[in-house]
Amino acid sequence: MTDDVKEMKSEEEKKPKAEAKTEKVTVSVLGSETSSESEGDKEKAEPKAKKGKAKRKGKVARQVSHGKAYVQATYNNTIITITDLNGNAIAWASAGSVGFKGPKKSTPYAASLVVKRVAEKSEAYGLKEVNVYISGVGQGRDSAVRSMNANGLTVLSIRDVTPIPHNGCRKPRTRRV
Repeated sequence: MTDDVKEMKSEEEKKPKAEAKTEKVTVSVLGSETSSESEGDKEKAEPKAKKGKAKRKGKVARQVSHGKAYVQATYNNTIITITDLNGNAIAWASAGSVGFKGPKKSTPYAASLVVKRVAEKSEAYGLKEVNVYISGVGQGRDSAVRSMNANGLTVLSIRDVTPIPHNGCRKPRTRRV
């Protein structure tokens, strides 16, 4: 050891114990690093992590008994999102994510399976009651609301939030066949 490190150790021994508990000294001499900890720090030091995978704490699901269900029913797909009252998404699913492809995604049967998937995901949060907001003109809008009741979600209200233009954009010209 070098003389500087020896002097620091002797100074630490002379200091009162209350000050020694909070002090940690690291000295770097020509690329080699020497660390000295006081006795109080050694007792509080955390044990070294074991090699391998670290344990992860499990997620704690917040309990939400009342939420909002947004049904977006287009000509091509049906997307359902369930949120809490603040708008934070709890669960979502679409006909494409359930496994339907092509024109089958916009069917009422696909919409009922989407609701079933969303209801299973939201069970972990304790969701019981929803206010339904429907947007779009697809085939799955009615069957989605009906299957919410069938899958254990109580529908408190249904509101259609489909945007309706008040003579906004000019319509395309009529086709000449």
